[in-house]
Amino acid sequence: MKELTLEANAKVNFTLDVLGKLPNGYHTVRMVMQAVSLHDDVTVQLDGSGKISLRCSLPYLPSDQSNLAWRAAEAFYAAAGIPNPGTAIVIHKRIPVAAGLAGGSTDAAAVLRALDTLHGTGLGDEALCKIGLRLGADIPFCLLGGTMLAEGIGEQLTRLPACPEAWAVLIKPPFSVSTAAIYAAVDAHQPTARPDTDGMLRALACGDLSGICQRLYNVMEAVTGARHRQIGEIRGRLLDCGALGAVMSGSGPTTYGLFAGREQAESALEALRPDYPEIFLCKIL
Repeated sequence: MKELTLEANAKVNFTLDVLGKLPNGYHTVRMVMQAVSLHDDVTVQLDGSGKISLRCSLPYLPSDQSNLAWRAAEAFYAAAGIPNPGTAIVIHKRIPVAAGLAGGSTDAAAVLRALDTLHGTGLGDEALCKIGLRLGADIPFCLLGGTMLAEGIGEQLTRLPACPEAWAVLIKPPFSVSTAAIYAAVDAHQPTARPDTDGMLRALACGDLSGICQRLYNVMEAVTGARHRQIGEIRGRLLDCGALGAVMSGSGPTTYGLFAGREQAESALEALRPDYPEIFLCKIL
């Protein structure tokens, strides 16, 4: 049996701006996305069963066709035009669920990448991204990783200069949010403050970590934060612990702080861990 295990990395948003809503319900965005070292482990095995199976380390997550990773396997075989010899998917979760970190999307991306490798189909990034986009707007970024400007509905990706070496402390508060509900609230009350994404691009081009941290901004944070005051409290505590900048990721509720060095980040982690069980130290990739 052929088998491959891949790391499926989480993402954070350095900036996130919602520009409008399309007739099909999708939103146009302009945002800087960044891969981080926090990851799930996704194992894909060709087991000869002739069917798809899925197991996850979190028993409350679906292990059927409603799981995005399962649908990614189906979409791969349909696009590649080859029969499924039997595909067993095992996901060991580390990325918090429904947290604004693209945990489901990155698992699906890993399945696409693993199947392309195991079958030797050589579809390449462009074709895999097209398959992924039909499943979710974050999947193309999760396939490519690094530092990207994302436009359109998130699928128009431009590779940016890598972020200077930095560490992040991520805190997932003890609740989840509905992405659809947050988008609806943004639609109802158009943001008056928006991120300086062009300034963020200049700071990345110059390798200016201080400039990057000064420009962290997410228009969704005002909406999610108004419903959950803990988000603002977490951001304030990260800054008090020495973060150069802090912001919510995606529709939330995970909020993170950026640090120039690992020691500072570890000190913040230890100071905050007693109050926030779901706290993670990771490297900016």
